[in-house]
Amino acid sequence: MNNRKENNFVREVLYYKDYYLSFFKDLKPEVKRKINWTIQLICTLERIPVRYFKSVSSMHGIFEIRIEVGTDIFRVFCCFDKGNLIILMNGFQKKSQKTPLREIKFAEKIKKQYFEEKEKK
Repeated sequence: MNNRKENNFVREVLYYKDYYLSFFKDLKPEVKRKINWTIQLICTLERIPVRYFKSVSSMHGIFEIRIEVGTDIFRVFCCFDKGNLIILMNGFQKKSQKTPLREIKFAEKIKKQYFEEKEKK
């Protein structure tokens, strides 16, 4: 039997290279727990609440995983590959209302790199 179905997964989440892991490794334990909890929601819920997962309107095909811990706000950019496979890209702590342009550009660069590498295989 498919392991995804045994665990009630409706989608799979992977990370691309070490971009996400570099961000994740230095976070406080409570932030790591909340991010893991949110990713589990994304894996198991058919319809993910916008509070936790949202398309970034200015970026074609890029989504943000939205995490709040107390007054701290974190975002992890990701994209879909083959419908139910979500690729985690870069993450950052949000310190203002607007998402920093450098983070947006970085996510776009990572997405492009991912699909170019995949195409070569």
